[in-house]
Amino acid sequence: MRWVPTFRGVIDRRILVNFAVDPDVLDPVLPDRFRPRTVDGPAGERAIGGICCIRLTAMRPRGLPAVVGVTSENAAHRIGVEWDDDDGETRSGVYVPRRDTSSRLNSVFGSRSFGRHYHADFAVSEGDGRYQLRMTNPDHDVTVRVDATETTGLPEGSVFADVSAASAYHECGAVGYCPAPAGDRLEGVELATDEWHVEPLSVDSVHASFFEQFPDDAVSFDNALLMRDIGHEWRPRRAVATTGTTRSRP
Repeated sequence: MRWVPTFRGVIDRRILVNFAVDPDVLDPVLPDRFRPRTVDGPAGERAIGGICCIRLTAMRPRGLPAVVGVTSENAAHRIGVEWDDDDGETRSGVYVPRRDTSSRLNSVFGSRSFGRHYHADFAVSEGDGRYQLRMTNPDHDVTVRVDATETTGLPEGSVFADVSAASAYHECGAVGYCPAPAGDRLEGVELATDEWHVEPLSVDSVHASFFEQFPDDAVSFDNALLMRDIGHEWRPRRAVATTGTTRSRP
């Protein structure tokens, strides 16, 4: 088994842009071991997919001083899932079909440790409670655009009853699995935060090309959440063999 260190750093800013998805359309995307983790909302059961737009600072192997850490912008495409573990227990987390990063170091080392990381271009503007983010990977024709402002509640019609319910759903998704570059396994990683606190964002516009592979009536924007200035660790989890069809990019 390969040894992978635990990494320590700070979540300087994390935006979770969430979509409500018809669970049936996820079959071509999810490995066989996973099933969508659904929420019973106003329009019936919906899976939750989305983009985690996260700026990490002072990232370094645990035990090293923060001064040697690396800063990067990152975007992870996520789908909330459940699976039955070897002990028969039902577990919850996220399947991450794709990760993009502004750091070439992350794209090399991260791909060797936590699943394929693609290098992409990021443009971010934020201040006075407003957040504008653009991510583009021209090699794969993948784009993400978000324009949001801080607010006090979720949009009307969200599958979640309130911010607390949305927060609890994502807090249970700390373990993520991402395809390895060779496509023969899923690399696992756990996000362990020093604290957990989210605030809602009002989204003025959003675009995520990954979710355009699904029919228009199967995907709709649901909500966005914000996290700021949170110490955390990325802890490796045991890799699992790939079964079924997985797509690392649309």
